[in-house]
Amino acid sequence: MADDPKDMWSKQTEPFRAFFDMQGEAMREMFGQVMPKGMGGENASNPFTQAMPGAEDLEEAVSDMTKAFSPDAMAATMEGAGDMGEWANAAKDMQAMWLHFVSSKTKGDAGEANPMDPAQWMIISEALTKQLPQALITAPQKMAQDTMAVWKGVFEQFLGKGDDAGSALPRKDRRFADPAWQNHPAFALLHQTYLMLAEYFTQAAINVQGIDQEKREQLEFATNSLIEAMSPGNFMLTNPVVLKRTMETKGQNLVRGMRHLITDLQRGQLTHTDPDAFTLGENLAATPGKVVHETPLYQLIQYNPSTKDVLETPLVIFPPWINRFYILDLTPKKSFIKWAVDQGLSVFVVSWKSADASMKDVVWDDYIRAQMDAIDHVRDRLDVPSVHTIGYCVAGTTLAATLAILAARDESDKVQSATFFTAQVDFEKSGELKHFIDDGQLDMVGKLSKDGYLDGRYLAATFNALRGKDLIWNYVVNNYMLGEDYPAFDLLHWNGDVTNLPAKWHGDYLRDLYRDNKLVVPGALQADGTRIDLTKVTTPSFVQAGREDHIAPAESVWRLNRHFAGEVNFILAGSGHIAGVVNPPAANKYQYWTGDSDAPSLADFVDGATVHEGSWWPHWIEWVESKNDSRVPAKGKRKPGGKGDKIIEDAPGRYVKTR
Repeated sequence: MADDPKDMWSKQTEPFRAFFDMQGEAMREMFGQVMPKGMGGENASNPFTQAMPGAEDLEEAVSDMTKAFSPDAMAATMEGAGDMGEWANAAKDMQAMWLHFVSSKTKGDAGEANPMDPAQWMIISEALTKQLPQALITAPQKMAQDTMAVWKGVFEQFLGKGDDAGSALPRKDRRFADPAWQNHPAFALLHQTYLMLAEYFTQAAINVQGIDQEKREQLEFATNSLIEAMSPGNFMLTNPVVLKRTMETKGQNLVRGMRHLITDLQRGQLTHTDPDAFTLGENLAATPGKVVHETPLYQLIQYNPSTKDVLETPLVIFPPWINRFYILDLTPKKSFIKWAVDQGLSVFVVSWKSADASMKDVVWDDYIRAQMDAIDHVRDRLDVPSVHTIGYCVAGTTLAATLAILAARDESDKVQSATFFTAQVDFEKSGELKHFIDDGQLDMVGKLSKDGYLDGRYLAATFNALRGKDLIWNYVVNNYMLGEDYPAFDLLHWNGDVTNLPAKWHGDYLRDLYRDNKLVVPGALQADGTRIDLTKVTTPSFVQAGREDHIAPAESVWRLNRHFAGEVNFILAGSGHIAGVVNPPAANKYQYWTGDSDAPSLADFVDGATVHEGSWWPHWIEWVESKNDSRVPAKGKRKPGGKGDKIIEDAPGRYVKTR
């Protein structure tokens, strides 16, 4: 006797069912707060249906949509359709992959739960809805009225009483741009209700009274994170695009998605790009050069000149050690390093070592000493009195401290100029990262650093959370649900190439700078036996900020102007923390603003600024050349690895490849 299709479906699709149940519960938790009580036929006298003639039809449409994807409906649909075997095979494949993964975890490193597991995001999101302040959940009169207006407006459009449904929906969001979200009344209603709720929750968080500004900002951030997580687009049964793809492929998109998910679970990290598309030294970090100096903390790379003559004063670049240095040496068309070499600069770059247990005692003093060591090594190697320097992000913050120490020791003349890429010294307005800096977070970071270093995947998760819509949920939908392959994207490859951080340095940095803002208090901090006073820095400085930077906000970067005593040339670049820096002239993208660097505030600077289309790199090289435009032949040790020149290895070196 043949198996009952319903029983067959039930047995074979447990992976589907469990996933649907979890997502469905999370959605009910959120939307249950505002869904009209009559939905589901529980209350025939519901005022919602009374206020909207014909609303019963919409209620029936929503109910039909829900029933259409129940296990019983699926079984009935597939019975006699001739393709049930394909669905069963898809379910078997998913189940086999999952059981294999669980088995390997049980036999191997079961250990503590990994907070990086993408599988936990849905569960965390559901839990967060239960922790929001009751004031954000309880619907007062205004939200009830707004809800009614949204539902009534969408419903009338599908009755032909409004304008074209797709173009006339009142709230727009690129996550719901696919026509499938607009062409069916249930999905149109769903995403419009979600967007209305998002507006309400956001405003409610802003309006909460009786808490200080820092806690208010934390509440706003937590609320926005929850809103992003609870988008109906993130849930299979409420995403019409995913449902359509699932039907078209007979579940094969979910099989591919499960494969992606398990791979990420094994890595403990969300994948953003094709991991096999790039190889360091071949199509990334491929500018020719040599490692000419090495310490336990860093390697120093010198790049081969591409011009007959070079500027007399060399350039030393200090990238942040929270990422790999090759953000400045992506593909040749995007490489700042290659571009700088082509302008006639002798370019040196520090490649920091990713922390391991041997670096458990590394503190900020060690990074400051490393910067001074690199400066001295380049000066001695090329027999020059001074160097130009660049500090990016945290390395720029450290460069400011290094300059202060050199000033205190009467050694400022070792650095002819300093350029700061999106670097902060005053952390009062340091943006969304401050939401992760309190005693509880610091204690958690300490517990995660048992071997003396913090796994870089945790920091990557923090940065991803700052833009969860783009860097988390977009990939959950595309790669886990739609089963799409990963793109080959150099920037995303770099973003996922994480580095570990020394625990002592990291804890001190978060406490002393982010939390207590001590760097701008003269003498409050010391390093290498010297007290740090930024007001003693007279080195000519070029400061670049990104207008949309969420990691080092432009207003925070601007404040460096207040603390240095010497020349400061400030420019505001279009875009954010990465694209605002990595913007080659050939791309002809974005813009930048120049103006009065002595203006009282960033707003005053912007009001009086002149906008320039394209990259700010040519403006910067003009400023560098204004300090010293003398050139010398590109020979001798200006060409690393020549006769009699002892080098260690070819660029990009070993440290950048250490995981």
